Amino acid sequence: MATTPSLPIARKQIFIRGIVQGVGFRPFVYNLAQSLGLCGYILNSSSGVTVEIEGAENTIEQFLDTLRNSPPPLAQITDIVLTEISLQGESGFSIRASIAEDHAFVLISPDVATCDDCWREFGDPSNRRYGYPFTNCTNCGPRYTIIQNIPYDRPKTTMAPFRMCELCRAEYEDPGNRRFHAQPNACPVCGPSVVLAQSGSHLPSASDFSSAANSSLATLRQVRALLREGCIVAVKGLGGFLLACDAQNDAAVKLLRQRKRRSDKPFAIMMRDIAAVESFCVTTEADRAALQSARRPIVILEKRPDANLSRAIAPGNDSIGVMLPYTPLHYLLFSDSPEEAPEFPALVMTSGNLSEEPIVTANEEAWQRLHPVADWFLLHNRDIYMRTDDSVVRTFQGRERVLRYSRGYVPQPLDLSIDPGIPLRELLACGAELKNTFCMTKDRYAILSQHIGDLENYETLVFFQETLANLKKLFRVEPQAVAYDLHPSYMSSRFALALPIERKIGVQHHHAHIASCMAENHLHGKAIGVALDGTGYGTDGKIWGGEFLIADYAGFERRAHLRYVPLPGGDAAVRQPWRMALSYLRDTFGSDALPGSLRFPGRVPEKQIALVDAMIARRIQTVATSSCGRLFDAVAALVGLGEQVSFEGEAAIALESAAQSGVEQRYSFCVEDGEPMQLDMRQVIEEVTRDIALGKAAGHISACFHNTVAAAIVEVCQRLRQQEKLTRVCLSGGVFQNMYLLERTVKGLYGCGFEVYLHALVPPNDGGISLGQAVIANEILRQEE
Repeated sequence: MATTPSLPIARKQIFIRGIVQGVGFRPFVYNLAQSLGLCGYILNSSSGVTVEIEGAENTIEQFLDTLRNSPPPLAQITDIVLTEISLQGESGFSIRASIAEDHAFVLISPDVATCDDCWREFGDPSNRRYGYPFTNCTNCGPRYTIIQNIPYDRPKTTMAPFRMCELCRAEYEDPGNRRFHAQPNACPVCGPSVVLAQSGSHLPSASDFSSAANSSLATLRQVRALLREGCIVAVKGLGGFLLACDAQNDAAVKLLRQRKRRSDKPFAIMMRDIAAVESFCVTTEADRAALQSARRPIVILEKRPDANLSRAIAPGNDSIGVMLPYTPLHYLLFSDSPEEAPEFPALVMTSGNLSEEPIVTANEEAWQRLHPVADWFLLHNRDIYMRTDDSVVRTFQGRERVLRYSRGYVPQPLDLSIDPGIPLRELLACGAELKNTFCMTKDRYAILSQHIGDLENYETLVFFQETLANLKKLFRVEPQAVAYDLHPSYMSSRFALALPIERKIGVQHHHAHIASCMAENHLHGKAIGVALDGTGYGTDGKIWGGEFLIADYAGFERRAHLRYVPLPGGDAAVRQPWRMALSYLRDTFGSDALPGSLRFPGRVPEKQIALVDAMIARRIQTVATSSCGRLFDAVAALVGLGEQVSFEGEAAIALESAAQSGVEQRYSFCVEDGEPMQLDMRQVIEEVTRDIALGKAAGHISACFHNTVAAAIVEVCQRLRQQEKLTRVCLSGGVFQNMYLLERTVKGLYGCGFEVYLHALVPPNDGGISLGQAVIANEILRQEE
């Protein structure tokens, strides 16, 4: 009788790197091995995941094929290293205890929005988690905001104080359950709880949270009632507190703006589902994908003309920032369950802080700092270890484009692989002053921090330092060099220069912008870089911001720029765009009488105009600037859209918002030859004033101006291509957050045969500066070897 030959047996050790902790990877591997009848084990370590697998060779190949091609949805595998090892002859497959390793690091998952399965559960009256605002599983829930150290296990998170009940423990240990090894797993019996407290009363104690353990749904219903009455509620969320009010209650929104000292800066709003969003906003397929992604960012959308929302949400702006709920608590602010209609179409959900301060995270801190703003506090007793703001994106060319890099993205590093096989140096890049992030590099990764904010006060510097300490710990980075912006007054630069690190590397601001775009797009060699923004310290001591560079990581040549004009009064000119309008008028018309049709002189006291006019004429308290952002400010002020502003970029946003569609005309400009070339916009100013005198609408003038800037960019790039034989163009800087300008610039460049590279994951504004500093500093260090 013939016998079936036995299949060859093998044992392999598999080391896996990537985002493989906190994403259900161990349960996935366990169930896969069990289903294939393979033996061995899996464990987490500080550097990744180790698997040993034993069985028939063809079955092991099937196991590996599934691992590579069908991992858990949240996992991202970057490396798989296979080693043949000796057979052990064991039976069964197990999950072993995690191992901590010195100097090793593992990629950590960002926080993940609530999945549909969990929503159905906490919205089901028959489910034991009905109305529970901390429901999660291996496919969703907190990660970065609760992780204190690696490997990612419950004792090393802020869930450590909450001991799982028998039912939760059974889920956690059941390989067939989607909560198998879900570290934040909890329920009303054993997990965190919420308490509602009125401002001015007593701060809830630990006993208050214990007694409220089974009353979450009743508390959330009470919060909804308060919001309907027009109250402002400080809500402790995932990465910090949010201030909430009814987005249709104009009085409540205005009161929140007044109390928060928010001036006219737009508020974000939250809507329960995509149907609600589409009833208020115009959306594309890419917008809907971004809104519903596991990251759940704020997405900038065009508001419908008939949208019934308070105008105080985004004064003078046709766009609004919208996000969907990303925690069970958020869903429960709208209704008890998915089947019920939401009690509000939209809620304002803005960062829980006072103007320009970091988002508040701790109950005690919120109670002290937010009591002048909030009427009520919705608190919980799960600590937030790392504060993170909501991320902000826009979509362009069918892709998500990050404007603020934070929750949902951090701490996932960028795989640069600039020089394959050559690891990046361990260094720190401290970023810029506004919209600050910092960046560290190690191995092949750039580790970009969450949005820190404007480094203009002590509280934000403390946030910078606590985030730096945490990311150094999680990624086991010990910087051997530090990169910083050349501006001598930036707090980030002063911080870098004070560090006890011997090697310090200054990086020019606009070179960093272009290098950031190049690194994100994995470019090597030289490219034409167009860096347009508001402020950047130049190598000549002047304020740059309208720059055309020939750049690589090692250096740059400034080959063209906007013609210099005086910046009268420094930062005062940023707050009062009429000053830049006057500066451009004097640059265009000289000392002649100003055109009589201008709109801003009637809105600014004559004495102030005369004083600034004298400053410009005598070059007193002025510095020369080539800033494109200030050019936008000037034109906005000329057409009456922003003599004074309350936040950075406000006038430019108003100018973009006003631009009429369907306008193809543009103004005249001149590119003066030289080293570097100068882009002269005096004819633009002359023709803008002419159109104002003719009574042309601000929207028409805005469209012509935007068309002119786009055409000028294309013209300069064509000249540089002719000189340098380069076809790659990188666009970076905060001005390219302007979608009207970006669309026309990209279309013009494509039409002339250029390869155009844009930011996507990294912000084009100063939030991306630190990445550029990091790759430039790495290249400088490499060349020094």
